[in-house]
Amino acid sequence: MSNEATRPEIAIAGRHLAKRFGHVQALSDASITVPSGKVVALFGDNGAGKSTFLKLLLGIYQKDAGELIIGDEQVELHSVRDAQQLGVDCVYQDLALAPDLSVVDNMFLGHELTRPGALGWAGFVDRKEMEERADAALRNLSIKLPSLRVAVQDLSGGQRQAVAVARAVMWSRTAVLMDEPTAALGARQSEIVCDLMRSVAESGLGVLVVSHDLPRALKVADTVNILWRGKTALEAPAAGLTVPEVVSTMVGYQVGEAA
Repeated sequence: MSNEATRPEIAIAGRHLAKRFGHVQALSDASITVPSGKVVALFGDNGAGKSTFLKLLLGIYQKDAGELIIGDEQVELHSVRDAQQLGVDCVYQDLALAPDLSVVDNMFLGHELTRPGALGWAGFVDRKEMEERADAALRNLSIKLPSLRVAVQDLSGGQRQAVAVARAVMWSRTAVLMDEPTAALGARQSEIVCDLMRSVAESGLGVLVVSHDLPRALKVADTVNILWRGKTALEAPAAGLTVPEVVSTMVGYQVGEAA
């Protein structure tokens, strides 16, 4: 109960965001709010501004106008490190995993735990502690793997995706962003990843998922946002939408009505 009481109402949000690259106006008035404990799906046709919006929330790009909110507070992000320090992490489309390294080593890549050596120097990687924490993070999401020491390249596509999700959740305190999490996965593996999205939200984090897999995203999301030519064209409960309605808004047929 105490954890729920301390959760912010808004995990992460971008309000009236604008971003220009030279003569290209990638975003002009895009607003998306991700409440804590909810899954928000972000849809849009190619060039609608989805990737730009995601990168603004991660500090990869800096906004030209608008507001960024993380944990109910207005913030300025100048780098990915800024977003990470505020408890925001991302599952990238390419997963950003090191295939030759083990599950544990991937989950702690850049966050290795050390223990004191001789004369108090920190010179030893604490593999036991890392394995215990990795195991707990995976179990919290009901992820089952053959071993924590197996190389990531020897896992299935769905298992690799699960490791990437668990790693992001382990280092997140506020929100997890997911970029095409079911791309190149089979039906069963995609369902597993969707179940993970719900588990992450139920842990109290806000989840923003960018996806072209409309049927599955509609099924797992609480709300849907659609971008069209750099603007928010629709924000609505997922339960009240159909795939044809989403597609028609994505390509602009109903933008005047939805906006």
